[in-house]
Amino acid sequence: MRQLTQQQARCLLLSGQGLSGPPMSFEAMLEQLGFIQLDSINAVARAHELTLHARCPDYTHEQLFELLPARQAFEHWTHDASLMPPSAWPYWSERCRQRGERIVRSSWWRERMGPQAQAMLDKVRQRLAEEGPLQSRDFENRTAASAGWWNWKPEKAALEYLWHSGEISVVRRRNFQKVYDLSHQHLGAPQSEAPSDLVDWACRGALQRLGLATVTELAAYWQLVSREKVGQWCRQAVEEGVAEAVKDSQGRPAVAVADWAERALPPKSKEIRLLAPFDPILRDRQRAQRLFDFDFRFEAFVPAAQRQHGYYTLPILEGQSLVGRLTPKMDRKQKRLLVLGLHWESGVRVTAARLHRLQKALDRLAAFLGASTCQREISVSQEAGSGE
Repeated sequence: MRQLTQQQARCLLLSGQGLSGPPMSFEAMLEQLGFIQLDSINAVARAHELTLHARCPDYTHEQLFELLPARQAFEHWTHDASLMPPSAWPYWSERCRQRGERIVRSSWWRERMGPQAQAMLDKVRQRLAEEGPLQSRDFENRTAASAGWWNWKPEKAALEYLWHSGEISVVRRRNFQKVYDLSHQHLGAPQSEAPSDLVDWACRGALQRLGLATVTELAAYWQLVSREKVGQWCRQAVEEGVAEAVKDSQGRPAVAVADWAERALPPKSKEIRLLAPFDPILRDRQRAQRLFDFDFRFEAFVPAAQRQHGYYTLPILEGQSLVGRLTPKMDRKQKRLLVLGLHWESGVRVTAARLHRLQKALDRLAAFLGASTCQREISVSQEAGSGE
């Protein structure tokens, strides 16, 4: 059984996550990634925008949400709120069922809804059927409640339950606020039974996007099927030549895509990309540290005095390596992109060529944001390192 190197595992992940290989449209990239995590923080641009900007040269601001009313995407919960391609919707019915059952069993649901839960759900369904797409604020607020999860008004709780269970869908975003409608008006009502090929869809899709994974990592990708079923699928996939049994860079039993040797070749370009803090290759902090020797922590919710790098920091990907992190800020009044902080990883040599590649990435980001200038608020220190 062959053991893959750290570099091979790293390059497989980059390939599966759309960060190497030829450019593609953002619609094709959504299919490639399987989902794109959404986030509301807008210090520079929202994370889903930055995820696509790093991968799709022609992506323009807010294009992603054009897919919702066109029925070319749906929004649901993976490990967080995400947009997914419509091809996943039939399989996601199982996740809808799981989420719905978990909510109605929770103490939160009982406390928020009380004995009138069914009546409230029927009220929300009826209004959507009669009035069409609505936002949460369109429903009567009978309680003086805050926006916190534990203080949601019953109408909001009913909407979230119906969305998580798949009965209603987010059909567009208006100023980033969800607009709901009945799912049968969008991509169709959830299926009552899981498709017969659900396990194959989940495992095959996860492996294609990770390139190399243990059973636990495959199961965690969608959080849709059990480790036992994933293990069974892996054994069958190896027998059928769909996957190869290998050891990962730490010597753990794993499976790799059948064409892993070809896909594990390092990218030829050293182009710099500025990644979102929630980029898919950073989703698993331990994996990012294991493959890239890069320990990334999102510090927006860390007290300012305790931050090491900045409120909203973008990892710097150069070729196959994560070489630093940059803290930008968009001055929307002056239309300027500001660089508030720049931190290179230990051992990274700050050469003229590297700074030139970084400047190109910053200029591209500024153009994407509609900024007329890119201004550095900090000086770049020359750190000792091992070279290019």
